[in-house]
Amino acid sequence: MSKKIQKRNAEASKALIITHAITLFSEKGYAFASMDALAKRSGLNKAMVFYYFKNKKGLYAAVMHKILIQIQSAVLEENKQHSAPREELEGFVRTYARFACKHPYLPSLLLRELSDNGAIVPEVLFTSMKQLFVLFSSILKKGEDRGCFVHTAPMILYFMVLGTLNLMITTKTLRIQAHQEDSEIDTFASGNIDEIVDYIVEEMLRMLVVPNKGDNQ
Repeated sequence: MSKKIQKRNAEASKALIITHAITLFSEKGYAFASMDALAKRSGLNKAMVFYYFKNKKGLYAAVMHKILIQIQSAVLEENKQHSAPREELEGFVRTYARFACKHPYLPSLLLRELSDNGAIVPEVLFTSMKQLFVLFSSILKKGEDRGCFVHTAPMILYFMVLGTLNLMITTKTLRIQAHQEDSEIDTFASGNIDEIVDYIVEEMLRMLVVPNKGDNQ
């Protein structure tokens, strides 16, 4: 077998392991994710899993890095399409929301990791979340500099947005169940992700936008 084919096979095996690891860590969390279960799901032996990733922590770091790089890339690509702060802000929120909704493991893993203060892979989580926050904060700063946004506390808004989206996605089943048990409780069970984003963006802009300023500012 040529080195080129070996490399291609190795890359395919690593990608397969990460794909199944994403699901497993999302379902079980770090502590209860079994490498035996992962090997079985991947159709590979456990020795091969450890050959590529050395240990469970190394695999988990690779999983978190892959997920966070994907969402960063998606948000950055969306950001390039806009120049007005209001459009950039809405684009940020919609891109994150749609990505998280399409990849429901993302909010689940982030909530698990954040609730544990990034104890497993703090450097990966910190770096990636910092980069997203810097982009979010720069949008708010641009709006302030142009006079169309009021002064804000970016970190609070950042967590308001991501926290709300992550929780709304991960609690969908629970919210539907609660509404079925008592229809008087408004759990927004029937709302889709675009409706959730519409509400978040509308309320955020209500707080941020300086009256009588145009959309292009």
